Amino acid sequence: MKQRVVITGMGIVCPLGHDVETMWDGLMTGKSGAGPTTIFDASTFPTTFDAEVKDYDVSQFIKNPQLHQHGNRGSRFVLGACAEACRQAGIDTETDTPADNIDRTRMGIYLGAGEGSVDNDAFFDAIVKGWNNETHQMDWGRWGQVALSKMTATREMEQEPNMPAGHLALLTGSRGITRSCLTACAASTQAVGEAAMLVRGGKADVIIAGGAHSMIHPLGITGFNRLTALSTRNDSPTTASRPFSASRDGFVIGEGAAIVILETLESAQKRGAAVLAEIIGFGSTNDAFRVTDMHEEARGAVQAIQAALKDAGVTIHDIDYISTHGTSTAENDSIETLAIKTVFGNHAGNVPCSSPKSQFGHLIGATGCAELITCIKAIETRTLPMTMNLNDPDPALDLDYVPNEPRKARVEIVMNESFGFGGQNNVLIIRRFAE
Repeated sequence: MKQRVVITGMGIVCPLGHDVETMWDGLMTGKSGAGPTTIFDASTFPTTFDAEVKDYDVSQFIKNPQLHQHGNRGSRFVLGACAEACRQAGIDTETDTPADNIDRTRMGIYLGAGEGSVDNDAFFDAIVKGWNNETHQMDWGRWGQVALSKMTATREMEQEPNMPAGHLALLTGSRGITRSCLTACAASTQAVGEAAMLVRGGKADVIIAGGAHSMIHPLGITGFNRLTALSTRNDSPTTASRPFSASRDGFVIGEGAAIVILETLESAQKRGAAVLAEIIGFGSTNDAFRVTDMHEEARGAVQAIQAALKDAGVTIHDIDYISTHGTSTAENDSIETLAIKTVFGNHAGNVPCSSPKSQFGHLIGATGCAELITCIKAIETRTLPMTMNLNDPDPALDLDYVPNEPRKARVEIVMNESFGFGGQNNVLIIRRFAE
């Protein structure tokens, strides 16, 4: 028999704040997480701004921060997000012999994370010092000398994308299924969706799921600038992310971590844990079209939406709100709108949809779960987050994008969409919990 999968805890560290309530307050009051880049000197880059996590100290969130002192930036973020989610779910991370009645062999971890979560200043320093300005070539001997003088085995290990999950296992004592996925901007939605499938199928009682990522470093920004994916609106960072606008010119890169606690309804009821929402549908596909481009007919996105609806056993008329991927790039916003219209038909204009990325930026591997948390808050508060900076709507994009102000609404069943480079498409459907 399939298990019902519920969410009993959530936590976030993002440019709008280090906990769910601060993040949500920022969304509701029109705050932006964007500002000038401070993590490194970006003055010579086409994009000189981003959405950074400010004033974050992991020791404020966990009991034994020294055990995680070598963790990379993404790992430190996800420890704080996990600690918040576990507290809400009643999962003990503070003692060696937890009293929460959870069998740690039946507790798992599934994270979307990426190789970009690197605090590797040695690597970049070696590039700078190894470059020969006279020959305009890299002196690899010099590069190696500088890199080896600064690189340690621990720092090299911490670059691996499975390490954030390892840190969470250490924090929580989890000894069950542990997985990581690297599906770019769709990673944490895929992690939550596949974790839900594992719980539904009886492979675990509890799974800590979500994502962690930071690509705000010279290599990451260079790559996205070369892909022409980032906004270059350097004169106005807070208005640069403008999904579905005629003047959109790219996304604002952010960073952070987001976690939800998934468990069987039976487990939650046995522990007396409060249920925040229920996961009822998941769809996952691949465009197999181009590395960076969605198919012009939105075939992968359409298929993922249809698969999620079928899995959930609901129709288009049951969906009260769509949390879009909404990156503020010309192609994504247009093709995502096409996907919604293709599936929802004449009903598409009746379903409000918005993009929280307009406020906290694009958190890459963490973004899907961050947006899932905004969906849970939308259900809880019966309030839809806005699409900020939507002052000049693209006339070709004519859905209800909830422009510039939050909106009170009926919110019972919600769809969350995430589409990543490489053609990854993942869609989750959640609903207000009812026994």
